[in-house]
Amino acid sequence: MGKLIISQRRGKGSPAYKSPSHNYKTKLTYRSYDDIQKSSVLKCDVIDFVLDPARTAPLAMVLYEDGIYDYILPAEGVGTGQRIEMGVGADIKVGNVLPLANIRDGMPIFNIERRPGDGGQLVKAGGSWAVITGRDAKGIYVRLPSRKKIIFNPACRATIGCAAGGGQGEKPIVKAGKNSYITRANNKNWPKVRGVAMNPVNHPHGGGEHHVGKATTRSRHARPGQKVGHIAASRTGRRKK
Repeated sequence: MGKLIISQRRGKGSPAYKSPSHNYKTKLTYRSYDDIQKSSVLKCDVIDFVLDPARTAPLAMVLYEDGIYDYILPAEGVGTGQRIEMGVGADIKVGNVLPLANIRDGMPIFNIERRPGDGGQLVKAGGSWAVITGRDAKGIYVRLPSRKKIIFNPACRATIGCAAGGGQGEKPIVKAGKNSYITRANNKNWPKVRGVAMNPVNHPHGGGEHHVGKATTRSRHARPGQKVGHIAASRTGRRKK
């Protein structure tokens, strides 16, 4: 009898496949609207930079004017001792946090709130940024790194610039042991055996002499044991020019 495929084992939600949240530094959210509304600008100073296993970007430890220590997602170019401003009255410069309504079109932004006050949900990977492309009565149009355009509430906050930590994925791994530690920190499976190298009782792609031998596209509503390959793909293969 075959065993469950990897996607089924992960879907069970057992501790072996859960993200190790106890190893992460912080939840990483913006200060609440109540804290910022006390003054039009809330200022903080960057004290130090720390690494977080959960992220591809470093975190900046900051000290706010009211004496609170916290972590923020810094922009590329922000250094120790630099002052960061948050709020409607903040200056438009790299690293500051403003509502989308106060940021000019064409400026790169990251760590964008999906809804006002949620603390930042989108574009948080190291080296990533989005661009404000326009605005109208419906809201503010932002082009994400995936090239998808989304309409945001003008009150949603974002940080100006590009998220720090860019180019991290370009560094060569060189040896297998290093890749083992990287994947272990994120609780991922490695090394990963190819489906075509398995037996047919262990994987839908197995048993075909190292080739699938059938279509690899699958429905979005396929059963867990069959949901492997290209899920709900509109097309596959190389794009012809």
